[in-house]
Amino acid sequence: MAATPINHHPLLHNNPCIQYQNQNHPSILQFPQQRRFTTSSCSSSIQQGGGGGTSSEGGGTKSSTSLPRPLTSTDLTGLPSEGSRILRVAYQGVPGAYSESAAEKAYPNCQPVPCQHFENAFEAVERWIVDRAVLPIENSLGGSIHRNYDLLLRHRLHIVGEVKLSIRHCLLANHGVKIEHLKRVLSHPQALAQCENTLTKLGIVREAVDDTAGAAKHVALNKLDDTGAVASAAAAKIYGLNLLQQDIQDYSDNVTRFLMLAREPIIPRTDRPFKTSIVFSLDEGPGMLFKALAVFAMRQINLTKIESRPLQRQALPTHNGSINGSPGSFPYLFYVDFQASMADQRAQNALSHLKEFATYLSVLGSYPEDVTI
Repeated sequence: MAATPINHHPLLHNNPCIQYQNQNHPSILQFPQQRRFTTSSCSSSIQQGGGGGTSSEGGGTKSSTSLPRPLTSTDLTGLPSEGSRILRVAYQGVPGAYSESAAEKAYPNCQPVPCQHFENAFEAVERWIVDRAVLPIENSLGGSIHRNYDLLLRHRLHIVGEVKLSIRHCLLANHGVKIEHLKRVLSHPQALAQCENTLTKLGIVREAVDDTAGAAKHVALNKLDDTGAVASAAAAKIYGLNLLQQDIQDYSDNVTRFLMLAREPIIPRTDRPFKTSIVFSLDEGPGMLFKALAVFAMRQINLTKIESRPLQRQALPTHNGSINGSPGSFPYLFYVDFQASMADQRAQNALSHLKEFATYLSVLGSYPEDVTI
């Protein structure tokens, strides 16, 4: 039976395969209805204006009381006041995080809005508290950020761009503290892993925390004299820490790719390099994945990323509580990025071909490719 298109992309109405569910599998990937929100005052984090620039002029530090507090779920209760013309961009972490730098690279002169968790950033965009979100999706050394792949399906946001950021880790400590005084170092698990060789040579105990800038903030606020942090040079300026060593990552080609998310998609073009991100599921059987990927190969479309994730019951509720798949098997979703715009006829033909046998197919976004790194 032919698949019936649903929820056509508002800017790509001529493309029949933006998002659909195969009628042979009516229990797969049913999305909840969009929630309604009431208008109330904006959270204090956003009302503080500039919201987390990396440092004051001349390299001075910012008082912790002047930095915006990260948004939490309890803050996401309403809409911002009307009339704000500065683009508000959510990121996960606290001021000085690499994600804040990525947000400022993606949207210069924006107002970065820190969020406590990835989910809070998604919700802030959905509830019109911010205009965009910039969130990490993969790192050249640490691999994929699986949580954000799952959240892309839980939330109805569109990928409108990508930005790549070179990650340069620094060893930070309070002024007067020398490397030989350090007994432990705090940072995000991936940052610690990316500096494993350096930290092992120093003989310092590693302790994982939620984010790199949060580690720097903790060391500074508690005036720790035996503890350092692995974070950015920007975090050192913000929290008044000393740079003991720079570029302590094991490999120089440490790059994180971030996705730019918005409530509405952008119009795809063909006058510059574009990338398209899709997600699909397949029936089980020999050669099914090969068959799916072949629709791109036969049209000379280059794939830049493929990621499989288990289909989660709680994230994607079904009609009868069952999920397609044979006993003892795990149904999977496949996320694929390819180098072509949805305005390109080759891409449209490839997805039309794929939807003939995919049990689910959705375009997450078609957006300009970051070719700066």
